[in-house]
Amino acid sequence: MIEGLTDYWQSLPVLTQDLLRLALLLLPAIVTGLAVVSGYRPFSLVGALLWRFRWTNVMFVLLIGVSVGIGVGLLAQERGLRRGTAKAAEKFDLIVAAPGSEITMLFAAVYLQPSDVPLLGGGIYHEIATNKRVSLAAPIAFGDSYAGAPIVGTTPQFIQHLTGDLAEGRLFAASHEAIAGSKVDLPLGTTYTPDHGIGDAVEENAHEGHESTIVGRMKPTGSPWDKAILVPVEAVWEVHGLANGHTPERIDQIGPPFDPDYFPGTPAVLVRAEALWENYALRSEFTRSDTMAFFPGAVLSRLHGLMGDIRQIMSMMAVITQVLVTAGVLTGLVVLTRLFARRLALLRALGAPRRFVFSVVWSYAATLILSGSLLGLAVGWVSVKIISDIVSARTDILVTASLGWPEFHLLAGFVSLTILLALLPAALILRRPVVTDLRG
Repeated sequence: MIEGLTDYWQSLPVLTQDLLRLALLLLPAIVTGLAVVSGYRPFSLVGALLWRFRWTNVMFVLLIGVSVGIGVGLLAQERGLRRGTAKAAEKFDLIVAAPGSEITMLFAAVYLQPSDVPLLGGGIYHEIATNKRVSLAAPIAFGDSYAGAPIVGTTPQFIQHLTGDLAEGRLFAASHEAIAGSKVDLPLGTTYTPDHGIGDAVEENAHEGHESTIVGRMKPTGSPWDKAILVPVEAVWEVHGLANGHTPERIDQIGPPFDPDYFPGTPAVLVRAEALWENYALRSEFTRSDTMAFFPGAVLSRLHGLMGDIRQIMSMMAVITQVLVTAGVLTGLVVLTRLFARRLALLRALGAPRRFVFSVVWSYAATLILSGSLLGLAVGWVSVKIISDIVSARTDILVTASLGWPEFHLLAGFVSLTILLALLPAALILRRPVVTDLRG
């Protein structure tokens, strides 16, 4: 039977599954509400209490709203970051590098994080480039920078693969020309001298006499490459006093083919085949003792799997944190009920049923919780936009997060749980002596 239900559930459309989850999570709150207010009309009195203590109520609603908003905002941001990192890596079909850490090379070649990695020699590059399955074999060489922007040596074919047509200008045609990323604050025609190293390890004026001029600008890619300066790989070799990949007769050539005997080495090679199965064949062929071949998407998927476990922990912590905040609010409500304890005691003295008084106090607490949760959606939406901008600025990865079904499910579970907790202050008010509250 359970197996049949599982099969039936899996056969439902995804939207239907999400709606049913939302309904099931809200069901405890709905059932509790119907049971508490059934047969009574407490809402006029609840409205009066909300207005009478409006500023205190506003503070409670704000506290719940901020707690809920930050919680759902962070969870949505984690999903947006996964999407952003995946999109930034989608143009990198297959990376071939020297044996080592796939994660280190992923961060270095795809996300342009400074790393000290070994080089692939000319013979291996020639073997890759001349493989019948390979349609693109682009060296990716890094290590220099200018004004904080990493300088990456590659080929014109790689730039066309990465961004298509340029936003402005043209592709480089000589070793002293460069292409700026979309976010590099250098206008066309700017001439610069590269610095050796990146970040804190940079050595200024280490490459005097090797100037380059910006002749083009890429379209936005939503990746760290938007803040990079791309130059012919020949330029990277030349500024370090190495051969430029070509024989003396073709020393002014830019791009492939490269001569193995004059190829100084490259940290990584982007490899692309026309068919998907050919990429898998190339990965198998170049996974050996002297080379490492991997799919950046596959490595990223493993990292996202780890982040998925972290997401579950974050979700649990978010729920616990919000419940603790609401428990604090409910404790405050217990204290707050003393402000109108005399009014409730008067109702009881006039013969109001205990269940009516119970429904008034519960409805009052539930209204604050629901109002705070709805405010939390607005706070979450705003916080997602703000956090996305901050993360995008810090990581150079375009992150566009938004609230989705997981956040709505989390919020629904939070509402149901706290609605049940709201029964506590309602029950406690009935335990107070009527005579004592009337005299208070």
